Amino acid sequence: MPEVRTWQLAAGAAVAGLALAAGAVAAAGPWDSGQRKAEKERAAARSPVGGAHHGTPRRQAPAPAPSAPGVLAALGAPANATAKAAGTTPTDLAKVLAPLLGDPGLGTVRTACVVDLATGRQLFGLGVRQPMTPASTIKIATSVAALSALGPDHRIPTTVLASKDARQLTLVGGGDASLDSAGLRTLADRTVRALRERGVASVRLAYDTSLYKGPVRHPIGPNPNIAPVSALMVGEGRYDEKSTGPAGRSPDPAGDAVRAFARLLGERGIASSPAPAPGRAADGSAPLAKVLSVPLSALVERALTNSDNDIAEALARQTALATGEEPSFEGAGRAVTKQLAGLKLPLTGARIADGSGLNRDDRLTAGLLTALLARAADPAHPELRPVLTGLPVAGFSGTMESRYSRTSPGTGLVRAKTGTLTGVNTLAGTVVAPEGRLLAFAFLAADTPSKEAAQPALDRLAAALAS
Repeated sequence: MPEVRTWQLAAGAAVAGLALAAGAVAAAGPWDSGQRKAEKERAAARSPVGGAHHGTPRRQAPAPAPSAPGVLAALGAPANATAKAAGTTPTDLAKVLAPLLGDPGLGTVRTACVVDLATGRQLFGLGVRQPMTPASTIKIATSVAALSALGPDHRIPTTVLASKDARQLTLVGGGDASLDSAGLRTLADRTVRALRERGVASVRLAYDTSLYKGPVRHPIGPNPNIAPVSALMVGEGRYDEKSTGPAGRSPDPAGDAVRAFARLLGERGIASSPAPAPGRAADGSAPLAKVLSVPLSALVERALTNSDNDIAEALARQTALATGEEPSFEGAGRAVTKQLAGLKLPLTGARIADGSGLNRDDRLTAGLLTALLARAADPAHPELRPVLTGLPVAGFSGTMESRYSRTSPGTGLVRAKTGTLTGVNTLAGTVVAPEGRLLAFAFLAADTPSKEAAQPALDRLAAALAS
């Protein structure tokens, strides 16, 4: 793999997982100085987990002070530690990682890459250029592409268009997979207010999902980990919007959304008939009301922290729309690939078949995953920073909450995107080494016997980098 560019990270960025005063740790757990408030609040509220096989039961967060000995110890490490310090030289890493990579829980094929983000130097590699099924770690690639194409401040609209006499409304999906019931109520409130100003008390209601193209069903088929990919949905098409992890999904999320909107209009005194039907807005229609998603930076963090498949697919299609590709599975794959190529990343052997990683035809290399993380750490690309802040914190948040014990050396120091399909287990992220250096790593395993065997083996690999 070509050597990653050398980037000297500022002190706060180079120890992103370390910027924790002892008092802050005791009060809030290991949140780094770059952690976005939105992500912290979501993790505290235990937002729904959307990734394949990533659903975890709710549990009490670990007690902050006992959970942070590794963090506090690392804070005491010399700030000017060199790459020759024990544990981060290629020879030392090979001695530590090679036996762990031999764990039978990692199946018959495994690849690995470790890069020092302060120097860009590859410290360890095994099959670095070998394409592997990445599972949900592909969300790192999807996120980098979306942020580079659209920017972190981009917001996705859901709009109500009205005919000239405001008696025909069309609910237009813009692709906001994060739209929830609260957002739909806000849209109804704004719509009713505008209609009353025009003296309108009854309307004909239609809905438009034409923004997206191609099949709405993911190639995996009906699956509790993802809804049909529609430009219009509420609560990710879940029958129970408050559910977490894999859950029952509607086969018609757009129809459900417009029917819920019609009910909200009725509750506010605006009758709508006949039943809402799909269709385009009438000629001459103009925007009547609109709601916007949270910024793309927050959507990326949510997709990564919770392994949210619905949002990941939306990010891929938004990338396609921004780059002139068809917003379909195939078009989004082309768009993501082109964006990554524009960032001069090592794409040999890569295949982007979807945005979420549910498709087994996806292929990434360990070298590409670490290069993606290195780009996100590059001060020349601040727009990519949410890729790092969105990574779940070991023992504390998202799909990494239950993966480390309170006493594990990786707790609070490992931040990683998990990937899990039957027979495929992956882990890619960042870790703070004992001397305070920030490393990027990617471990991919295939033909694994079970996630119960593979996940602990992967966690031991990441923890070894921190111990």
